Amino acid sequence: MNRKSRFGSIADRDAVEQEIAYEKRDNPRTIYEFLSRTAERYPDRPAVSFQLLSGPRDHATTLNWRELRERVTETANLFRKLGVGPNDTVAYLLPNSIETPVVLLAGMTAGIVSPINPLLEAEHIAGILRSTNAKVLVTLKAFPKTDVAQKAAAAVAQAPNVQHLLEIDLNRHLTGVKKFIVPLARPKVTVKHQAKTHNFEAATSGENHNRLDFEDTKTDRVAAYFHTGGTTGLPKIAQHKYSGMIYNGFLGGTLLFDQEDVLICPLPLFHVFAAYPILMSCIGSGAHMVMPTPAGYRGEGVFDNFWKLIERWQVTFLITVPTAISALMQRPVDADVSSLRTAISGSAPLPIELYNRFKAATGVEIAEGYGLTEATCLVSCNPVDGPKKVGSVGLPLPYTHVRILKKTPEGFQECATDEVGEICVANPGVFEGSTYTEADKNKDLFAEGRFLRTGDLGRLDADGYLWITGRAKDLIIRGGHNLDPAEIEDALLSHPAVAFAGAIGQPDARAGELPCAYVELVAGANATEAELLEHARENIHERAAVPKYLEILPELPKTAVGKIFKPDLRRMAIRRVYDEALEGTGATVSEVVEDKKRGLVAKISRAASTDEATVRQKLGEFTRPWDWS
Repeated sequence: MNRKSRFGSIADRDAVEQEIAYEKRDNPRTIYEFLSRTAERYPDRPAVSFQLLSGPRDHATTLNWRELRERVTETANLFRKLGVGPNDTVAYLLPNSIETPVVLLAGMTAGIVSPINPLLEAEHIAGILRSTNAKVLVTLKAFPKTDVAQKAAAAVAQAPNVQHLLEIDLNRHLTGVKKFIVPLARPKVTVKHQAKTHNFEAATSGENHNRLDFEDTKTDRVAAYFHTGGTTGLPKIAQHKYSGMIYNGFLGGTLLFDQEDVLICPLPLFHVFAAYPILMSCIGSGAHMVMPTPAGYRGEGVFDNFWKLIERWQVTFLITVPTAISALMQRPVDADVSSLRTAISGSAPLPIELYNRFKAATGVEIAEGYGLTEATCLVSCNPVDGPKKVGSVGLPLPYTHVRILKKTPEGFQECATDEVGEICVANPGVFEGSTYTEADKNKDLFAEGRFLRTGDLGRLDADGYLWITGRAKDLIIRGGHNLDPAEIEDALLSHPAVAFAGAIGQPDARAGELPCAYVELVAGANATEAELLEHARENIHERAAVPKYLEILPELPKTAVGKIFKPDLRRMAIRRVYDEALEGTGATVSEVVEDKKRGLVAKISRAASTDEATVRQKLGEFTRPWDWS
């Protein structure tokens, strides 16, 4: 597309800030006001589209901005009728569908919305329902090839606070003979629970869709709970205010998109990336959001049809993650993708080899960005229309103040240019002092009272670009999902033969990281690695957290006070994984060293016969840095 650049440099970022102070901008005060402004400006332009199936000619459902507001209005009115006030919670356990953004926006309008990951186990879902005190749960009616309805029933049975269960039937998005087959093949839900069950479509259609039946009070308030902390253990609940959500939409509408843009969103709307930088940016700009299949990138046929879907919808912006780019690059670009202007990638570091391969295949550059649930998402992004530093997460966005700090006994100390410290953020998306619902989890979370301590380690370079070098929190990030190493370690330590266990993320070309464990046995005890892996499978509830590799060591590396020294375990894992990848090339890992700017760096030695291009290609698929010895 030929359009005037709006985010090409740090000067463009600064120009936005210099126009006017953020708090003096004429921003809407509530989500319903935000949506209404767009519906009034672009009533007949497409707002959201959804395909149940992935084919480029398969049936799609589209709502324009006027229709989206009508659906949100009637759904918010229903929630109020069911007893949801501004301080009450509407949870949803949904994949993507045309109804999902409706429920998200209506839940925020009537009360506090709480999206829940449908991939979680029922016990974990129940824990979130209890901790948010949800009154209403919106989920799927039983449908072939998904167990969401069964999980919802089991979770509600363990969450007595849930009074109403609203069921969305995906069958309405089918056509032809399939529409008649599904009711015959619909799986049974046998779990009994206390909640009153309603048909979502029937219940909402009986409500007023022209205006809210209650006052949309024009004050900032908490309107969303997003669970964080990964797929294992008790989650933290981050709370988001209208102002933070609208800030994300303001950034998209100011810097990135306008009403002519089409964003393809194969990411789930239970995640902040889809809910805020994508959906809120569409509201902020009038752009069109397209959702391919309920499971997005995980949906059947999505990767095989992806380029054709871009052609069908004339997509201008691709929202993606490194694991999805890797899968797309294994398929030919078999359609006209000339509408595509750029791709924005988040959730995990992007290997430079993937960046280069994507650009060569599509002619489009990927702009990496950075955000986190605790900051209502957006923090930084590489200039979409300007110079990108591959491997960095770009420039802090307008009205975002990023500092690199070190905590000392005397207080927080500012790091110099290129010096690594903890990334700390203040912006309109940061809820100062009250990031989490539980007060004790906000303790020591802020530097100088207002800068959110992200737990990520990084540096700012001389040009103002932000680089992430590691994680102070020690999380394992598998394909964008956070896994807590403590859950893996606790499971292994429950085996009588295990004295010490250390879990880390080992490099993986597809998922970014995979869980890996190293074990030290009790003196005189015997156990095999296969036996311990089986014990882990039985005692770790989330399949994604089960180690993909386990090794018994004579002794785990430890600090002077006896704490397991994980950097040494990471060195071992990097050497092993990279040597496996390099097998047959004549190159090997000579050592793994600590670099103050880049973290752990693999040093690669080569033989006279080494094909350097092959080595670059193989190691370029991983996110960790490397150098020739």
